[in-house]
Amino acid sequence: MGRPGDTTLTIVLYDLIRRGMMDTFLLSLTVLLAGGLFALLTCKLFSLMKAGYITITAVGCMIGLYAITGPLQGGEIATYSISWLHIFTLSFSIDPLSAFFLIPIFTVCPLAALYSFHYMNKADQRLRVGVNFFFSTLLIVGMALVATAENIISFALVWEIMSLSSFLLVIYDHHEKDTRKAGYIYFIFTQAGAMFILSSLALAYSYTGSFSFSAFAEIPANIKIIVFFLALVGFGSKAGMFPLHMWLPHAHPAAPSNISAIMSGVMIKMGIYGIFRFYAALDTTELVFGEAVLTFGMVSGVLGVVYALGKHDLKKLLAYHSVENIGIILIGCGIGMIGMAEGNMAMASFGFAGSLLHVLNHSIFKSLLFLGAGVVLQKTGIRHIDQLGGIIKRMPTTGSTFLTGSISISGLPPFNGFVSEFLIYYGAFHGLRLSGSSFVFTMLAILSLAIIGGLAAACFTKVVGIVFLGEPRTDMTANVQEAGMSMTIPMVILAASCLVIGIFPAPFIHTAFMALKSIKPLVPVGAEEIALVTGNLAMAARLFLAVFLFSMLLRKVLYLRKTISHKPTWGCGFTQPTARMQYSGTSYAMSVVDFFRPFVRVKTRYSGINRIFPGRTTYTTKVEDISEIALVDHLAIPFLYFLRKLRWIQHGHIQLYIGYIIVAIVALLLFV
Repeated sequence: MGRPGDTTLTIVLYDLIRRGMMDTFLLSLTVLLAGGLFALLTCKLFSLMKAGYITITAVGCMIGLYAITGPLQGGEIATYSISWLHIFTLSFSIDPLSAFFLIPIFTVCPLAALYSFHYMNKADQRLRVGVNFFFSTLLIVGMALVATAENIISFALVWEIMSLSSFLLVIYDHHEKDTRKAGYIYFIFTQAGAMFILSSLALAYSYTGSFSFSAFAEIPANIKIIVFFLALVGFGSKAGMFPLHMWLPHAHPAAPSNISAIMSGVMIKMGIYGIFRFYAALDTTELVFGEAVLTFGMVSGVLGVVYALGKHDLKKLLAYHSVENIGIILIGCGIGMIGMAEGNMAMASFGFAGSLLHVLNHSIFKSLLFLGAGVVLQKTGIRHIDQLGGIIKRMPTTGSTFLTGSISISGLPPFNGFVSEFLIYYGAFHGLRLSGSSFVFTMLAILSLAIIGGLAAACFTKVVGIVFLGEPRTDMTANVQEAGMSMTIPMVILAASCLVIGIFPAPFIHTAFMALKSIKPLVPVGAEEIALVTGNLAMAARLFLAVFLFSMLLRKVLYLRKTISHKPTWGCGFTQPTARMQYSGTSYAMSVVDFFRPFVRVKTRYSGINRIFPGRTTYTTKVEDISEIALVDHLAIPFLYFLRKLRWIQHGHIQLYIGYIIVAIVALLLFV
């Protein structure tokens, strides 16, 4: 459709541009699917399969990035519809919000595919690897279609494609018991979340009679609240919002690291997309929405990083940091919603923009960290951080890029995590002019962000210090070598992206603000204020980087003519110190974790010293998730006990089974 007063030629041009963008987007998905099918058909030619799959995936994602340039710049919304089963219409569109969430899909996924060339170098499992590549493609396509679905039927269909393909990727090592358990847990949570989402969609349809998301604005105000909170539970489960996060610490360690990077860096953001999309579609500014989302964000952020501090499994620790960063994203989203409810557009704009930018930033540095953890795991076979050490001396590229991701996720300048968290802070400080509950929630948000940032820095100080610094604790760690180029290049690109966004934030902040055009009631702040904040952020980051580089150069100059000697670290008076005397993860973090009891349950096992000449003593700690304990002890076990009491119904007598059917039919007839 053209604008009022446009000529017929202009209208035709608009339609061609719209169709061209959508055709290009569909072409990218077609190319991606061709890459997945290529992997299945050529799995016997292992090297050709990997090279072909990676090349085709990269081409498909580059085409997809080109397709979203128009909507990202505020151009026309691209749309596409197709009839399905001659009953339903599947509709898809790319607006600024959809385009923004497509950025991490089309940037992180090809890097993860390149990483898999050496990581999935298992010629004896070529069929399984081919199947893994196919479902990886299906996951990418599913996520892209979720971000562009325009009606209920389209959304429900592609959401299931995304969920089922990710489940099949989690159980890659299905022969291992822990992997099967992780897969079952993930399947239960993803399907339970889908039930809440479908309930929300069904309730909306019952009041509108339309499958289109645009009709959600017509729902009565009191029903909008129910629709939103049903959706919040479903999308929160997919995103890893506390206490619906329990699948993350099981699924991420079980999946191959290239899949963990996609799931944690990209897929869980589809839950965040759903929250943004439903909020925009409902076209409401109820204060309760913002307060609820902000509360879940604060709890997820603080407890997510506390549990990460207490974990010793490297991939499980990173999984809990996904919960933490989802909390930060929800805090920004909640601040934006409160700003909308209070009519404080500066608070709303910067809260939402910071939240969206953190979606992009987290997809970069969390993918980087999971890829780094995958290198460590592949080269050492060890996930327990207390058995590692000294890796940065033997794998400098992996260690340096992991350090970059660690600084970024801690929200420190001059890297990208600082930029998005600063925008959320800035939006929250605009809320200090409010009164009542809005002021209280704003203050709590600021305090929570400060606590999260401090704890995240402490946690990654622990990880980098124990895993990459010090001395090797085992022979396997002492003899490691750097990974292949296909694994290090994606990590270098992601690490460089963290720095580029940190010191040149303007285009990325502008893109985040462009995505806010999809939230209709929002009146963004003026371009002058955005430019001022962006310019100051960029100047501060560059100044910080310049001071750091100058300090490094000065140190180099001052030590040019000095002899540098290497001595063992002071060993507390021991004449023969060993690597076992180094700090462990428990000794470093447990005092902080203990502070957060009873929100964290810590189990300690200590054999004690009972003799003058003691034998071998043991001291172990285990940090348990209170939400998982509550689910297992207070829901799953009682439910299973109840079901066991009903086993007498299934006795094997066909006559009684026929009797059950007759009784059921009679009961239904009476009911009708």
